[in-house]
Amino acid sequence: MRRLVEKTASWGMDGAMCGMMNALQWRRRADSCTKKELADYLDAFSPMTREEYFRIPETTSHRQHGGWIEWKTPLPSGFPENDRVRVHFYPAEKKNAPVLLLLHALMSASDVGYRRVAATFNRRGWSVAFPHLPYHYSRTPKSTLNGELAITADLVRNAEGLRQAVVELRQLMALFRTRGTREFAIIGTSYGGWTGALLSFLEHDFRFMALVQPIVNVEKAIWENPGASSMRRSLRALGHVRNQIVRHDHLISPLHGVPLCNPGKIIITAGLYDRVSPLEELKLLTSRWKGSRLLRVRQGHFGYRALRETLLEVEPFLDGRD
Repeated sequence: MRRLVEKTASWGMDGAMCGMMNALQWRRRADSCTKKELADYLDAFSPMTREEYFRIPETTSHRQHGGWIEWKTPLPSGFPENDRVRVHFYPAEKKNAPVLLLLHALMSASDVGYRRVAATFNRRGWSVAFPHLPYHYSRTPKSTLNGELAITADLVRNAEGLRQAVVELRQLMALFRTRGTREFAIIGTSYGGWTGALLSFLEHDFRFMALVQPIVNVEKAIWENPGASSMRRSLRALGHVRNQIVRHDHLISPLHGVPLCNPGKIIITAGLYDRVSPLEELKLLTSRWKGSRLLRVRQGHFGYRALRETLLEVEPFLDGRD
């Protein structure tokens, strides 16, 4: 009976949130990319290696003021607000402290919870960087809502936004290294977990990595995710079909790579009732990332329990303990 109540409540919450996401995608239906636009993009970028696709420029001019680090993105989108990278930085008292990259979810409604996480890590001697991922928070273009443009039926913009996020995170890590940082960690939720997974294929110096219900199967996220039904209608109207982006999976799918860090320090959190990032997909990811650990949590895709329980699981890593 308890599981039935939990499942019903979780599906109710997920249904409401997915309904909101579908309404926003329907609002952006005119943004849909054509089959030719997608094919041209894939022809240009799919032959690349991961390192080529996510290459960072040799130099970056950063500006730091107050608690913010800012710079101009190397991959402009054409939206001025989005093309200015902004990272809220919470420094530890000790110089050269390890840095946690705290990566938020798609359309994250508030950063209050993330600020609490940052305060907790500060007390444990960690610095925390909270990047505003493309199209979110301070990077939200005028006349749009927070995160509205990150995932729509414009599959080209989706891919470029994800690429932009990973490249900018690599730039941020490079900046911290010049300041003496030698160790990092990732806590990423949903879209942030997807981004963090791709980052881990390119950078190695993570003490631990915790991905909370990350998106891992891009094809299913487009064609089966209940939060993308409006997107599917828009895509089908333009003649799009399944498996168009398979040749791009080696660049954007967490299932097509292996992290460079110690797999024994990787936690993947799955919701038992999650239909957006289903348990079976995260089981598959864990099996491919041999040595990583799957944490099962009694919630759907949306809720706070998953992050809370994940934070308890990473506790042994904060002081360098196994």
